[in-house]
Amino acid sequence: AHRAFPWESEARGKAHVHVVIIGFGPTDVPAKFITDYDTDLEHPTCTRVANINPYLVEGSDTVLTKLSVPLCAVPEIVFGSMPNDGGHLLLNQAEKAELLEIEPKAEKFLLPFVGAEEFINGIERWCLWLAKATAAEIRAMSAVMRRIEAVKDHRLQSARATTRALAKQPTLFGENRQPASNYLLIPGVSSETRNYIPIGFLRPNIIASNAVSVVPDATLYHFAILTSTMHMAWVKHVCGRLESRFRYSNQIVYNNFPWPTAVTPAQREQLESAAKHILDLRVECGDGRHGYLPVRQKSAACTLADLYDPLTMPAALAKAHAALDRAVDRCYRKEAFASDRQRVEYLFQLYEQITAPLAPVGKPKRGGRRKKAEDAVPAFPPLLAQQVPNADQAAADAAHAYFLHEEPPPYRV
Repeated sequence: AHRAFPWESEARGKAHVHVVIIGFGPTDVPAKFITDYDTDLEHPTCTRVANINPYLVEGSDTVLTKLSVPLCAVPEIVFGSMPNDGGHLLLNQAEKAELLEIEPKAEKFLLPFVGAEEFINGIERWCLWLAKATAAEIRAMSAVMRRIEAVKDHRLQSARATTRALAKQPTLFGENRQPASNYLLIPGVSSETRNYIPIGFLRPNIIASNAVSVVPDATLYHFAILTSTMHMAWVKHVCGRLESRFRYSNQIVYNNFPWPTAVTPAQREQLESAAKHILDLRVECGDGRHGYLPVRQKSAACTLADLYDPLTMPAALAKAHAALDRAVDRCYRKEAFASDRQRVEYLFQLYEQITAPLAPVGKPKRGGRRKKAEDAVPAFPPLLAQQVPNADQAAADAAHAYFLHEEPPPYRV
């Protein structure tokens, strides 16, 4: 297997294509080879392995399935809130100013609205959040009423019955999943050129869109693991792609991720301290709009795109991330990892250990007592069972086709 590498072409207007090359044979052979292009396209590394799994790393033929809840004991992750409004509840900075000039009373109902692009690039967007507005307050704002009527018309014209039903509540988002406390935000799509997906803590008065995922009960410890090279190695190998960009999946990437199983109190404290140091540095470097600490920076505003660009990343921030990476690696094992592929191979081994007790029982031996259905161990316990969606859940899933229809690795024939 030749792992992913960019396809070079001399054609004008060439597409940005990434390629894998996989060799198959009619029979098994003891020696197999994986070629990596991670560090140098001109001088790739070739490694002899015993088996190549569907994710093109050494290991058994494990295939990740979609899980509705996390494999490990960590907070659940959900999509942000979906407006389903035809754009009538959303405003940019100019539209906000125009609305407030006409309707000053609307100011307390305008909250920051953050999707992946807004979060990473520091774009200011706003939404009319009327969840706590009274009928009298809404009717007193004629410009807001016109927007609400437009939302109703938009929903009534939909081909989906679920969306048409939402026309009965045009003042509200189509789906409201806004956390009531501070939450961790993970962009749904982000550039593959960054060493880390920019994530961060936001306050509950900042509305997260359905273009991001949120972890409502996350702590500094969870931030530390999710912003580490270990987690990024997992993302690069198992996530879906939009062109070559990362598409972070709740059910494949987050819910299947094997978290460290034996973290000591001292290690946890070290991770939390390292995570807080990174967030403090982000504020000092200019990221005062989106961060854990409610402190505005003294220097000029700087976006997360600036801070996490490999070419412009501040040295202090890069050093802090490197220290966090070492601390996270040691939570998994004492020996250092030489590459991302080693990390992923280790994570798949850990994944198999965690799921081993959940594996189904094999067929009974010939001549022995045939096992009854109730004797078999289910593939997953009730906590991890894939729930059969009802009509409302099915409609919600269909609305998230942007994520659910993406087919990540493994590579199959």
